This record gives sequence, C-alpha cells and structure tokens, in this order.
Amino acid sequence: MLQRRVVSRSFLALGMVSALAVLSGCGQDKPAFRGVDITGAEYAQGFELSDQNGQVRTLKDFAGKTVVVFFGFTQCPDVCPTALQEMAQAKQLLGADGAKLQGIFITVDPERDTPELLKAYVANFGSDFVALRPTAEQLPKVTKDFKIYYKKVEGKTPTSYTMDHSAGSFTFDPKGRIRLYNRHASGAETLAADVKILLSGQ
Repeated sequence: MLQRRVVSRSFLALGMVSALAVLSGCGQDKPAFRGVDITGAEYAQGFELSDQNGQVRTLKDFAGKTVVVFFGFTQCPDVCPTALQEMAQAKQLLGADGAKLQGIFITVDPERDTPELLKAYVANFGSDFVALRPTAEQLPKVTKDFKIYYKKVEGKTPTSYTMDHSAGSFTFDPKGRIRLYNRHASGAETLAADVKILLSGQ
C-alpha cells in the first residue's frame, strides 16, 4: 500500500507573510476570509504549463473566475482526492456561481501522470477541472514559485514509488491575483465562503 506524508513545511513562511499583511492592513476593512490571506504575496504568481489536452494554459485563460490550484499526483491515496472533492463540493454549494470556481490540479509526478491518466483523473471531480503536467525541467521551477515541497519516495519496485508533497492549495481572484492559502481539509463550506467574497470584488 502506498505510504503518504502530509507535508506543510512551507506553511511557516506562508504564515509569516500573512502576519505581515495583517500588520500592514491595520485600521483598514479587510475581507473576513476563512483561509490564510496572502494578498500581495510575491510568490505563487501563476503558471504556463500544458493541460491534459496538450494545450498550454496560463492564469489569463481563466480571467473572471476564482482559480484554486492544488499540487499532487494521481496515485495519491487520500490527500489529493480529498482536496479535489472539496473543490467539487464547493462548486455545488455556490449554485450558479459554481461555474466561476476553476479547479486546477498540477501533478508533481509527471513521470507516471500521463496526459491520458490526468484527463481521466480530474474528470472524476468535474468536467471543467483542468490538470496541468509540468515537464521534468518545469517542475522544479513551478513548485519553487509556489513554495511547494515534493519528494519521491522509493517503493518496492521502480514504479511503486510514492510522492511526499505539500497539501495546501492556493486561490486566485477573478483578476488573477493571488489571495489565499487554503489549509488541507478546511472543508467545502470554507472554500465556498471565501470564493463568494472574491466574486463580490473584495
């Protein structure tokens, strides 16, 4: 059975940024986000990667939507499907506005996660979910840009390895600005509430 560790090594850095944002915003009305407010962060600025259909995608493709980005791999036993299922449930909770929540899954295991496998995987959570597959050269860069930790953990056979990785996700507002870091398993209600705030223009 695959082993998995939830890694939140980057969260301390995220928390520091959030604290600085709070201090600089004293005296101002700030949105009552449930996630970690990282508005103004200089990391997690976007991506330029091929999707499950071979089309190069960037944040600009999803202008007007809130975009939630999660890094994982298709053979992840529980963390990854839980995160994507929460996105799917949040879309349902939003009703008509659910179409304005774009779920994006970026694999940290492009060696095994072929475009065909990614296409079938994200289809389990919604027809509009997008999977992105970095090349071996792009993976270190995009994970560094998002402060994502990942590490290959060897298994009993060459193909039975697993991947340790950070478990949080990132939310961009409809203008493509990074706004929130979402802790793993925060719940669909939490995500839906924050998306509503962002869709209101705050």
